[in-house]
Amino acid sequence: MSSRDEELIDYEDENDVTNGAPVPAQNGATAAAVAPSAGVADGDKDKKNYTGIHSTGFRDFLLKPELLRAISDLGFEHPSEVQQECIPQAVLGMDVLCQAKSGHGKTAVFVLATLQQLEPQDGEVSVIVLCHTRELAFQIRNEYLRFAKYMPDIRTSVFYGGTPVQKDADLLKDPKTCPHIVVATPGRLNALARDKYLNAKHVKHFVLDECDKMLEQLDMRRDVQEIFRVTPHSKQVMMFSATLAKEIRVTCKKFMANPLEIFVDDETKLTLHGLQQHFVKLEEVQKNRKLNDLLDTLEFNQVVIFVKSVARAIELDKLLKECNFPSISIHSGLSQEERISRYTQFKNFEKRILVATDIFGRGIDVERVNIVINYDAPGDADSYLHRVGRAGRFGTKGLAITFISTDADQTVMNDIQSRFEVAVTELPDHIDPATYRSLTNDSPLVTS
Repeated sequence: MSSRDEELIDYEDENDVTNGAPVPAQNGATAAAVAPSAGVADGDKDKKNYTGIHSTGFRDFLLKPELLRAISDLGFEHPSEVQQECIPQAVLGMDVLCQAKSGHGKTAVFVLATLQQLEPQDGEVSVIVLCHTRELAFQIRNEYLRFAKYMPDIRTSVFYGGTPVQKDADLLKDPKTCPHIVVATPGRLNALARDKYLNAKHVKHFVLDECDKMLEQLDMRRDVQEIFRVTPHSKQVMMFSATLAKEIRVTCKKFMANPLEIFVDDETKLTLHGLQQHFVKLEEVQKNRKLNDLLDTLEFNQVVIFVKSVARAIELDKLLKECNFPSISIHSGLSQEERISRYTQFKNFEKRILVATDIFGRGIDVERVNIVINYDAPGDADSYLHRVGRAGRFGTKGLAITFISTDADQTVMNDIQSRFEVAVTELPDHIDPATYRSLTNDSPLVTS
């Protein structure tokens, strides 16, 4: 294994490819969120506009009874718009290229579509799902476990760097333990394929989640291509992301055959309903005091605080703990075991404050987060969108606050305002807690 296979890219050190404007969804679609039965308050009028009342139910997709039972257990009633657009074609084996806002159910599209079509055979890997971070791989594997609750014959495994490669190899070699579904980061899975531990000749479904992140970076893209080459020519390919620049769409389609292309919302609407967004102009030396004041006065369920480097994540987490805040940090400087442990603690509500680098900014889903604070402003508009998408998922209420302390920060904020046509206003002296807290934030909803 090379060091590259063992290391996870830390996105604060990278220049993201931005630009590109998603085109409107087919059939004139507009953004809508899944409506889990467990968390919608009867009087929550604000939510009605974007939750919508759908005539479509999951039963209309003619899914296996085992899947419908699991969906019911998890509290889903109606598919989100992206699920309505994609699932009918995806379950028929059609290639899919989908861009839709963070938190609106893209994961469930490929999980349900692959489980619906899967006919498990011992010793055969049928589904490969690739994603760019280990935490996201861990999360997707858990989603498969939840939706396959009543499908005990289906085995799912997750492979990523930072763990013993021999353990993965042994799992793949034994027909009785070989997973039917593999969720992995590209570096580790390419190493397993290169060393002939992964037999990919039976793969029928190839999925990339947050596909732009993997295809923008040359080393990760090379790994994806190598894995793709050892799979059969005839297979279903599905790719998903919240942001998809035009040049990356062209690259995506090189892997596909006449894909169904779903781009939910035009770019000016690529923001989250129910999410208040504000900025605070201050000097760098004023950040800690302001953060302390916010954490004392805001009513949060859980909060994610984004910083620009590993060192700052460590120091800010240390400072918050010294001030008796229930804080934890996640960054690339931790061992893989420790990273997953901390992610699980936060996900399970054992810690209420998370300090993170952009490693946590994409795809990671923690249902109770209702506030995101950009202690360090993001480097570009796409990063901002992914960061603030950790709050206000599925149309629940949330609050995003960004600290602006340099001219570069202000330039990024100007770009965010003009590109997305979103009103990011100066933080008022008082914010009514009812505007960023709702019953749905307090309930452990399924947000796949």
